[in-house]
Amino acid sequence: MLAGSVLLGTSALLLGWPLAFALACWLLCPEKSGGSALRTAVGGLVRIMTAVPTVVYGFAAVFLLAPVIRSGLGGSGMSWLTASLMLCLLILPTVVLILQAGLGARLDALVLPGRAMGFTRLELLWHFVLPGSAGPLASSAVLGFGRAVGDTMLPLMLAGNAPDVPSSLTAGTRSLTAHMALVTSNEVGGAAYDSLFMAGMLLLLINAAVSLCIRRLGGRQ
Repeated sequence: MLAGSVLLGTSALLLGWPLAFALACWLLCPEKSGGSALRTAVGGLVRIMTAVPTVVYGFAAVFLLAPVIRSGLGGSGMSWLTASLMLCLLILPTVVLILQAGLGARLDALVLPGRAMGFTRLELLWHFVLPGSAGPLASSAVLGFGRAVGDTMLPLMLAGNAPDVPSSLTAGTRSLTAHMALVTSNEVGGAAYDSLFMAGMLLLLINAAVSLCIRRLGGRQ
């Protein structure tokens, strides 16, 4: 279950962070975004996505995504891949908003002198803002990973709940959060109930370790 949580969080981050980074850069550079109306609409959609309950993503995946994976790749459709794809969608708006907040203020401070020197917003972002923005980039990754590891409903509904290390993308797995949800709904007392405290401690240690590593890397840079 520990391996399941780490694998789900890592795969969701590897899929979602590049997409969120590209989308944040696109939103921060309106001259490259195809019009202010489209930029406003996409930005509003990203904010709306942060308010959508995870159970809605889960039900949509059960009826739309899982059958596609089942027919295309085999298996039951409730797998590591299914849960990772939906966790990627779940963390996407959070990471986008963090990157916008962290990079946007620095970019706006450089717009006037940069435009006077002939730079576009995209050029300012790429050549001047990003090289000195290790902190916001790392923070977005840490919070995205924590959001994915800490989610309960999507792993519970989509990962298959098999307490095994998945051998392939179509195999099932169980996360620590899904284990906690299953045990609290069925057990009162006993060894299974006592395992909840160990699962909670492991989740805390995972997020603390990642945060400390990123802070150390950011300090060195």
